[in-house]
Amino acid sequence: MYISIGILAVVVVWAVVLYNGLVSWRNRVKESWSDIDVQLKRRYDLIPNLVETVKGYVAHEQGALEAVITARAKAMGAGSVAEHAQAEQALSGALKSLFALAEAYPDLKAVSSFVELQRELSDTENKIQAARRFYNGNVMAFNTKIESFPANLLAGALGFSKVDFFELTNGAEREPVRVQF
Repeated sequence: MYISIGILAVVVVWAVVLYNGLVSWRNRVKESWSDIDVQLKRRYDLIPNLVETVKGYVAHEQGALEAVITARAKAMGAGSVAEHAQAEQALSGALKSLFALAEAYPDLKAVSSFVELQRELSDTENKIQAARRFYNGNVMAFNTKIESFPANLLAGALGFSKVDFFELTNGAEREPVRVQF
């Protein structure tokens, strides 16, 4: 009887420790997503200023400006990690087009507010990349924990499931938004 109680106690302690560890890792994943979210919001806040600055110089290039505005709206409305990745890739492409267009307007490249916005966007892109690496590292650790024995025996039953990586497709992570001065 004492042996049965001892075994039961060990199993209960193991389950509690396992559960608490998984909760801790899930919260790390949420916190690291929050870091990405902060940087994405910063980026979204910079874009309207950039569009307004460019608008006066390239008024007849409305298509490029509208593409940036549309891509920003879609990115802001994204729900899941996969939707965010797809929307961010589209936004990066629209910004690349806008900066390429700005190359044709020397007067625009001389405007200090435009140069400052380019610098801030470049800095934000670097911060997003760092936050994405941190998030993906935490996701990898969390997913490994819930898929590894013996945690996999209880993880699903306790409500833990795999989390998606924040991955950009088509090589976008190898091609950051190009900002030239």
